[in-house]
Amino acid sequence: MNPRFILDDLLEITVVGSFSSIGPAVRRRLFRWQAPRPASLRDRTVLVTGPTSGLGRAAAATLAGLGARLILVGRSPERLTALREELIAANGEDRFPVVVADLSSLADVSAAVATILASESRLDVLLDNAGAIHRQRTETRDGIEATFATMVVAPFALVSGLLPLLRITPGSRVINVTSGGMYAQRLRLDDLEWKGEPWDGTKAYARAKRAGVSLIREWARRVPADDVRFVSMHPGWADTPGLRAALPGFARVMNPILRTASEAIDTAMWLATQPAEALASGRLYHDRRTRPFDRVPATRVRPTERRRLWDAVVGLAGISDPAPLGPTPIQLYPATTRRRTA
Repeated sequence: MNPRFILDDLLEITVVGSFSSIGPAVRRRLFRWQAPRPASLRDRTVLVTGPTSGLGRAAAATLAGLGARLILVGRSPERLTALREELIAANGEDRFPVVVADLSSLADVSAAVATILASESRLDVLLDNAGAIHRQRTETRDGIEATFATMVVAPFALVSGLLPLLRITPGSRVINVTSGGMYAQRLRLDDLEWKGEPWDGTKAYARAKRAGVSLIREWARRVPADDVRFVSMHPGWADTPGLRAALPGFARVMNPILRTASEAIDTAMWLATQPAEALASGRLYHDRRTRPFDRVPATRVRPTERRRLWDAVVGLAGISDPAPLGPTPIQLYPATTRRRTA
């Protein structure tokens, strides 16, 4: 095996070295990372949810700089308009349509889908980034626990609605942004909405992230990679307002080695700009390599459980199954690729 991969795997095992700013510092030299080519997304259309703060904002600025037509989806008209104006000023042209949608509302998601299908002829990248941590358990207008609604049900409904557009766009991909918290949480299929245990907003967020990753794997099982590729990415521990608000103690202790926003979004930008055939559909990426989905065996989500999750989310979204399973499972990527990237 290549010594560089051995060193990288050892760094991954340390967790702190991998998830902190040490990870990209070492791997950038180890693998001689190259920044995406200027204008590499010219004539491509990218949709970003949650683009007005944190990693979403950093991603929006970078994607705009790479030439993308950037669809900004968020709930605040004022913040979206301010971001759009900033991007126009920075890039000298207007290619940043705004779609106002509260992702906790299925009606808003449906309206957003209708708007995008009516205005866009292609969709190359959908970056599922939006997320929120709630101090108290709350339910949306649809009667769904708010964390699960915003981070699981809404992205699923959004992708489902935009699937026809993704399918007709060559090389399209859906990129799900997860977090390290998911590694420590087991998905409770018997209580997805936290109705039966004391509320913990941070754990609910982490479980929602695990559910999102599980659904990405299920999407990849049901939709051929030649149509759309589905991947997840873990940004590492990044210095964001969300982290400081949710985990102030952790942020304070780890502050010297937290990643910058640009370091945290690097893999998402890499996934957005790579040729589609270079991406392993259904896999989880961290620092430009595929990584294990699980670190604790008890948190593993088995294929039968992913199917149960899929069916539950279809029901909560109130839609028809967007990708029913066929009689035989879809092979996600060649066996040789699986061995090389695992």
